[in-house]
Amino acid sequence: MADPLQTLLQASSQPINNLSPTSRYYPVGTATFQKSDGTNVAYLRRRVIPPPESLELMQIYVVKEGDRLDNIATATIGDPGQFWQIADANVTIAPEELTDHPGSVLRITQPAGIRTF
Repeated sequence: MADPLQTLLQASSQPINNLSPTSRYYPVGTATFQKSDGTNVAYLRRRVIPPPESLELMQIYVVKEGDRLDNIATATIGDPGQFWQIADANVTIAPEELTDHPGSVLRITQPAGIRTF
């Protein structure tokens, strides 16, 4: 059975966001660009990385020899696919570099917009 919301969006010719709600790109939404030949191309809008100080710290993690970011995300957040959340909190474009130096300290934070009280 088709998803009623997706069916409605298709009927309105609005771009459809098929991303998982846990994707870093889910909240940015989609847009459509019309090429000169009239073809519409759906694309993801630009994702702006939040300032790290705006993210609520959950814990500090000290990198060990052989650590991988997906394993750290599993151990601290519970989902290896959330490695990007650690990268955002530690201001890096190349997430794999976060585990290059044992003894480095990583900030493990809540995603943008999530606060615990």
